[in-house]
Amino acid sequence: MMRWPLLAALALAASPALAQDMGGDTPPAQDSAAATQAPRAEKYVAPYIELGQVLTADLTYDDVLTYSEVAAGIDAGISTRSAQGQLSYRYERDIGWGKHLDDSDYHQGLARAAVGVAPGVSIEGGALAVRSRTDIRSAAPAASQPNGDNLSQVYAVYAGPTIGTHVGVVGVSGSYRFGYTKVDSPNYVPLGADQPRLDLFDSATSNTAQASLNLAAGDVLPVGITVSGGWDREDAHQLDQRYEGKFARADLLFPVSRTLALEAGAGYEKITIGQRDALLDADGNPVTDANGRFVTDKSSPRRIAYRTDGVIYDGGVLWRPSPRTQLEAHVGRRYGGTSYAGSLTWHATPSVGARVVVYDDVETFARQLRNGIDGLPTSFLTAGNVFGNAFGGCTFGTSGDHPGGCLNDVFQSISSSGYRARGVDAVVVASHGPVQTGFGVGYARRHFYAPDTNANFTIAGVDDQSFYAQYFYNRALDSRSSIGANLYADYYESGIRGAAGVYSTGATGTYNRRFGRLDTTASLGLFAYDSKDIDKDITAQALISARYNF
Repeated sequence: MMRWPLLAALALAASPALAQDMGGDTPPAQDSAAATQAPRAEKYVAPYIELGQVLTADLTYDDVLTYSEVAAGIDAGISTRSAQGQLSYRYERDIGWGKHLDDSDYHQGLARAAVGVAPGVSIEGGALAVRSRTDIRSAAPAASQPNGDNLSQVYAVYAGPTIGTHVGVVGVSGSYRFGYTKVDSPNYVPLGADQPRLDLFDSATSNTAQASLNLAAGDVLPVGITVSGGWDREDAHQLDQRYEGKFARADLLFPVSRTLALEAGAGYEKITIGQRDALLDADGNPVTDANGRFVTDKSSPRRIAYRTDGVIYDGGVLWRPSPRTQLEAHVGRRYGGTSYAGSLTWHATPSVGARVVVYDDVETFARQLRNGIDGLPTSFLTAGNVFGNAFGGCTFGTSGDHPGGCLNDVFQSISSSGYRARGVDAVVVASHGPVQTGFGVGYARRHFYAPDTNANFTIAGVDDQSFYAQYFYNRALDSRSSIGANLYADYYESGIRGAAGVYSTGATGTYNRRFGRLDTTASLGLFAYDSKDIDKDITAQALISARYNF
């Protein structure tokens, strides 16, 4: 509900001396990605169409298939004093040759924007379209693989206003966000013997509002004071699930020096996650519809999956030894136990930066996805993996002050149940002359919540986890050609009894050559996943394509 990074922004707003020592004016209470982008062309719009031919070879079963791709997309961006944003979207239709490969299509894209509409008022938002793994226990093919097992098409969008102003010496800030998330039913999901079926996420809408008042240290008192509150509600279609959270808290900031401050806060928080039962058959198994989702028992009362209601408190430190380095760390009482969170940012140069985030939140899939998109930069790199999922893993920024973020923790699987998400993400991005590189790594762990029912199996109390790493490289050879590479490695472990871990790796190499408005691409990829519960798979792919830019 309440993100730990918000506390750092509130702390800086309450300490102008510390913010000034960090190299700028006092930032608003809520971080805006629009203020942290490197200069680029003010406006550009580049629609395109693309034709390509792909050869895919299953090296495990010695099977070779080929298909044609027909794609259309658009790349666009804006960078002015009042607006920052970027859009990269692509629709692809894959047409199989022969009887063993069905035609398929998918969408992939990312949009992030922040637009100032009046002094102190901006509209911020984002949208995402990706293909992602559905069940953490099952196959892990390349996201672009036609008819790949265990893949779902995911769409998400959110938008809303952000306000930041002053009334006398008191800073006033607030925000509202509306969000919508939709997941199509997946392709076949192979599972190990005796593995229970899990429910499949359908769609959800959310409404989120936050507001704060802050008084800077030294204006009236020697300490900074912030009072904040918020409300968040999400209604999911599947099993009529509902998430509702609210909080109110007060925070004090104690400046120790121009580079160090201590923070302490306390308040009240209430979070409730509830849902109705699934309809059961005579054997006690959930009844499913044509898309494989559990059918809701409309006569069932709404049952509580998770509830916390009480006092929260925490203490922390905010350290900024230079305008380019910031560390924050918090420890406190939340969710009925001890909670740790923090972040480290390092802006070495305008083109080199790193960010590490430690998080601990009670989430749903749609909420975590919305928050993850919100943390991505409004200027990002799009070149790279033509076979993999362009935005389902780590997205790298174009400047060192906003290096990017990863959505791997969200997409380790698509859950229809609520959970407590804890983990760490780290992203590094660097550009030097013709070379651009990015590296992301992380660990994610989820503890699931579900109500007690009469079903044969419940996800309640299950813990799953994943480890992930991704590397991106791109080099311009001259004004018309470039080479690129992408590497990734993942490990997924389900806490469901009897489910084995799944290893997934991939590597791609790409060569691009431009002839006026025509871009040509040649690419090779090698992908593999393995688990003792499912068949091992090693796939090689080769692509030749031509793109016409309008």
